[in-house]
Amino acid sequence: MLRDIFYRLKPLIPRSVQIGIRRQLIEWQRRQVADIWPIDPNSATPPEGWTGWPDGADFALILTHDVEKPIGQSRCLALAELERERGFRSSFNFVPERYTDNPDLRRRLDAMGFEVGVHGLNHDGKLYSSREEFMRRAVRINQYIADWGARGFRSPAMHHNLEWLGSLDCDYDASTFDTDPFEPQPDGMGTIFPFLVPRADGRAPYIELPYTLPQDFTLFVLMGEPTPATWKSKLDWLAARGGMVLLNVHPDYMHFGDGRPGIEEYSASIYAELLDYVVTAYSGRYWHALPRDLATFWRAEFAVQTTGGLARRGCVTPWASLW
Repeated sequence: MLRDIFYRLKPLIPRSVQIGIRRQLIEWQRRQVADIWPIDPNSATPPEGWTGWPDGADFALILTHDVEKPIGQSRCLALAELERERGFRSSFNFVPERYTDNPDLRRRLDAMGFEVGVHGLNHDGKLYSSREEFMRRAVRINQYIADWGARGFRSPAMHHNLEWLGSLDCDYDASTFDTDPFEPQPDGMGTIFPFLVPRADGRAPYIELPYTLPQDFTLFVLMGEPTPATWKSKLDWLAARGGMVLLNVHPDYMHFGDGRPGIEEYSASIYAELLDYVVTAYSGRYWHALPRDLATFWRAEFAVQTTGGLARRGCVTPWASLW
């Protein structure tokens, strides 16, 4: 109910006022959740039967991007080039019906070795307003998944219902996180590893990929942090525990070029500094993969064929209490 009220009032509140209110709120919240953010010490237990990442890597590294508005769409290639120069590839998740689709951009990203995914449908906060509404929109979402050749999905604002998400025709979902009490739906999954989610219709489970590094908007727009220090320290913690380093960065909020970043922007150099840190501090120690490749790996590792269909072997299920 509170979420519905917020999205009804949001268009009436100037963006600068929204940001100001959220900054004050998050400053108070941060002091209350220091024991679980940015690190939840109880989230590091590996799944039963875990044997490790490919090629003996210490940890997995996955880069993802949600493109929320046209301004973000216009910055995708600059962000992709920043990553490619350092030897990285990532996924770009686009909102099908919020701004004009750009098939040429999607084809170009694909040709460069990047991945394209679907990010909700309208980005209006109503996807999960009811089961009926979700299922109605799922028909169109599935059409975009098919038309774009997408393998993955992420909900706007990290809203999620893992049972409903099973109706989407995707291999993986990325609408959750290990710990993030600042999100509108703050229930963390309590794990730094992927996990299988059974589908109610009996199809093969999909893979859930929770992000494990704090979102850029939270750190640099709301908290005003001037460096990637929090990212680096959390990455070090994840690497030491053999987990999954999964980051969600928004081109909408990244400032490229000269001049001062706007009220809801931060310098792209902060992200570049993080990637340079990974390359120098962890050379040869991580498995860098696209989300679709991680999902394929995880399914092969943990899904076993039984007479009753796909069973779960050694995968955590922290989401069960949400159903």
